[in-house]
Amino acid sequence: MIEGADGLDGVVAARTVLSEVDGEAGRLLIRGRTLDDLAGSWPFEAVAGLLWGGFFPDLPERLDQPLGMARQAVFAQVAADPDLAKRPPVEAVRALMARLPDGDDLSLALRLTAAPAVFTSAVIRLQAGAHPVAPDPALSHAADVLRMARGAAAEPAEIAALDAYLVTVADHGLNASTFAARVVASTQAGLTSAVLAGLSALKGPLHGGAPGPVIDMLDAIGAPDLARPWLERALDRGDRLMGFGHRIYRVRDPRADALKRAVGDLAGRSGSSSGRLALAEAVEAAALAVLGERKPGRSLQTNVELYTALLLEALGFPPEAFTCVFAMGRVAGWIAHAREQSAGGRLLRPQSRYVGPRPLEPA
Repeated sequence: MIEGADGLDGVVAARTVLSEVDGEAGRLLIRGRTLDDLAGSWPFEAVAGLLWGGFFPDLPERLDQPLGMARQAVFAQVAADPDLAKRPPVEAVRALMARLPDGDDLSLALRLTAAPAVFTSAVIRLQAGAHPVAPDPALSHAADVLRMARGAAAEPAEIAALDAYLVTVADHGLNASTFAARVVASTQAGLTSAVLAGLSALKGPLHGGAPGPVIDMLDAIGAPDLARPWLERALDRGDRLMGFGHRIYRVRDPRADALKRAVGDLAGRSGSSSGRLALAEAVEAAALAVLGERKPGRSLQTNVELYTALLLEALGFPPEAFTCVFAMGRVAGWIAHAREQSAGGRLLRPQSRYVGPRPLEPA
């Protein structure tokens, strides 16, 4: 038996054409294209089509209209659960997605991609005491998400910012949620089962649940000149600084740069206040300095969480729904990985090394 480190560090569990995370160079490739090429210039629908290429025989050249129709189709599920407003958003969205049938066809893939967008927007409105807004299939995915969540059309700069976010998080190698989706797909259980496994893994605070606490940190710090003393006290308590450090990247997370650009564009083009961005930049600079002094042997750079939180807050999403918005983008990657894994036909079944007690040998 070949043994790997705890957490499967360094263990290659899949061969993929989908994405490569180069932690030493700080580079993310998606189907041969760098994140810099995609984020801010490709719409989410196009990146979903890029990821799905070769996995569905009837995949059209453009997904705009089919995905719009899928949003319209899944909206009927919103009325199926009268208790949506009483649940945390990620649990409400997961419950609604579990009502979708299982299978492996393109129609289901489109509905699974539409579902987090439609259900998250509906839950946000219900919890605010408003009625859900039906999708408009003629709009782009990002534009419709914002319209459904707010009940009014979004500005072009806001749509561009959400598109950049969804593209940035669409796929990222064999992360925890994607690995969970591939394990389930390897059993031939179907796309819905695989996506629900991915969403359940994304919920954890060490994965997709991490950006929300960044807002708490920024609120607690309050002003740029208070950043360093607040961060030093947090480290003295043994707290983890949310938004810094990554399991793979040894340099700056390229997704952080993509989202920082999107936040800057949003602040500059939509008239949004730049005060929050200035606070985040001050916190980032102070955190990198303090971490460099306190933990000189470790590379703890800015990760995707910091600017994810800032961007989603600027777009009006409540922190408790951040994980659901993450799922809106990552679902395209889960589906691609699930199809790739199931096509390979190999059941994922790693081994473990037993370290528990053993029966006593006779004297």
